[in-house]
Amino acid sequence: MLKIYILKNIIIQYKPFFVFLIKFLLFYVVFAFLYKIYLNQFDRETYEVDYFTKIVANQTVEILNLIVGEAKNLPHQTESSIKIFFKNKYLARVVEGCNAISVIILFAAFIFAFSNRWKKTGLYILIGILIIHILNILRIALLTYALYYYPAYEELLHGTIFPLFIYGVVFLLWILWVTKFSGYVKRNS
Repeated sequence: MLKIYILKNIIIQYKPFFVFLIKFLLFYVVFAFLYKIYLNQFDRETYEVDYFTKIVANQTVEILNLIVGEAKNLPHQTESSIKIFFKNKYLARVVEGCNAISVIILFAAFIFAFSNRWKKTGLYILIGILIIHILNILRIALLTYALYYYPAYEELLHGTIFPLFIYGVVFLLWILWVTKFSGYVKRNS
């Protein structure tokens, strides 16, 4: 009986945390599952690339051509990816993980978990998705450009600097949401 009482008090005391956790997990699991269903419709044996990855590869090439020119992309012949060429040199490949959909789901789950108004939350998620998508395209374009001139730094650029860039932006968007838009800080101050 004492254990139930203690557990009940813990749940009451930390209710905001548990509400956040449940909302986050529900949103994340549902959208990650839907995304997995979406990906399963593409045939990996024929190296078919999903629609979102194609969009990211195409927009990356458009940005490179707009800024510095001489970029193109081609489907990879032996894997599910799109090859990016700059100045006729194959420098990068855009795979499913490069389209930032998983990052967007993580971003949106956090925003949803800290939400209290549907309209404001939905608008912030849409704006955040747009920001993440644009910055992701710029990230891949800059990475491709950097790999042309600094190929020795591929691991540092691809493995550290550019992931830090995209996750740093997501983190800043989270902080901005919690401190300025969610209403959570004002209510509990």
